[in-house]
Amino acid sequence: MTVADDPLSDLLQPGETSPLIVIASNRGPFKFHLKNGALQVERGSGGLVTALGALAEQHDVLWVAAALSKTDRAWIEQTGDQPAEVENIRLRLVRSSRKRYEQYYNVIANPLLWFIQHQLWDIPRTPSITLQTWKAWRNGYVAINRLFADVIADSVKDANRPVIIFPQDYHLYLVPRFLRERLGDEVQIQPFVHIPWPGPDAWRILPESIRDEILVSLLASNCIGFQTRRDAFNFVQCCRFYIPDAHSRGSRDSIYYQDRKIEARTYPISIDVEKVEALIEEPETRLLKSQLINAIGDHRLILRVDRIEPSKNILRGLEAFRALLVNHPEHRGRVQIMALLVPSRMEVSEYQDYLQQIMAQAGMINAEFSDQYWEPVRILVGESYPRALAAMQLYDVLLVNPIADGMNLVAKEGALVNQRDGVLLLSEHAGVFYELGEYALVVSPFDIYSTAEALHQALNMPQDERHARAEAMRQQVQSADVRQWFYRQVEDALSALSSQARKSSTPATPGSSTSEAANTEGGVSPDSTPSASA
Repeated sequence: MTVADDPLSDLLQPGETSPLIVIASNRGPFKFHLKNGALQVERGSGGLVTALGALAEQHDVLWVAAALSKTDRAWIEQTGDQPAEVENIRLRLVRSSRKRYEQYYNVIANPLLWFIQHQLWDIPRTPSITLQTWKAWRNGYVAINRLFADVIADSVKDANRPVIIFPQDYHLYLVPRFLRERLGDEVQIQPFVHIPWPGPDAWRILPESIRDEILVSLLASNCIGFQTRRDAFNFVQCCRFYIPDAHSRGSRDSIYYQDRKIEARTYPISIDVEKVEALIEEPETRLLKSQLINAIGDHRLILRVDRIEPSKNILRGLEAFRALLVNHPEHRGRVQIMALLVPSRMEVSEYQDYLQQIMAQAGMINAEFSDQYWEPVRILVGESYPRALAAMQLYDVLLVNPIADGMNLVAKEGALVNQRDGVLLLSEHAGVFYELGEYALVVSPFDIYSTAEALHQALNMPQDERHARAEAMRQQVQSADVRQWFYRQVEDALSALSSQARKSSTPATPGSSTSEAANTEGGVSPDSTPSASA
């Protein structure tokens, strides 16, 4: 791809070289599988891949991800452990032992960090930091983060142009520190945190040395991206509270550490509007839509589309629906709730238990209220994005009531494609609240009674009000799609690189000093675990 062909060229100043953009994430943009003895490729799933996949195809992007399967490892053997192009994306996979990956992913990243950041731990009972936890931290999470950094550094060492590295999410919190050790100050490191960042109290679950390693590593970045201002502010407060030499100097969105200023900026992620609008016209989506119309019949539809994660608050949503049927019996036989649930992290026991509880709750509601013509709750488990888009066109109410969510793209997808002037019922703890809350019915995710009353209000809302709210949400989503989210980050990175280049070309004045790259890591030794973990 030439610079002229790259849409990012509009962000470059005359004479500037197009940067090499590196996206690093646990899950890659593609899945490989064997067919007739040959490796075949298909687009991967997940919110991050959906958001970035199409964009990465349009730019000079290197995507570094973990090898998750035997066929991923077979692809590495086939490509010689070097970046190789797959559907216009240069891809390099990071290979680790299965034991290390299990420790990194299923002990530390999920559930420990993910539950902390969504504030889901039952603190009097869980978690307990054990010898197994410490071994998983050192031998799994730290080791694989270092491996990611080594692979990235090796891939960009001969770039001969600006390099911008975007580590994604809670799996890779230590990558900025290890990159800075390997590459110094010559690269721009901008991690993005897709999930909520809670305040200092939530992080007291972690032992001091683990917590400090995470924070100090992130402070080796140039800029850290968050979904909302609240998340950015909470990060600044955590650094001030836990890292003695970190100071905000009165700022809510930056922190000073070891003579460096690290920005904490807000980049609300969105959807690929153009792609979603094209997908709803696909034959498969149209067929699924017609099937759902027949299944729904003349019932009003309350819809939810979620991964099976405790943070999505599916159980309380079902309880609120039951309360609606009890408190407002006029809706019986007239309204159906449909939940499209996508399996997520089913290898983690907490997620298995949660799915079982959901199915039991749905069964109890159906047992209590069903008649020969009407089943109030319908649960469909499985991954089908076309089916989700088909259902989103048909809802009268979209229920999005998470306990905590970095953004929640379902709310944006639904607002874009719905054809019934559907009402959005939205938790105040979803990141999307800050963009769509003005046009939604906002609820506390813990308040079952008020959620039931909001469902009743939505089902009885006058048509002109429904239309006005739905149209305002649609315009909001269309005006800020995922391209702007991506370009804003790149633009800020290019601006920082230009500023750094100007400073480096200015002769130093007597008495001035420049921070050494080695100083950005802080004072936490990579081997600072308790002696019991040795």
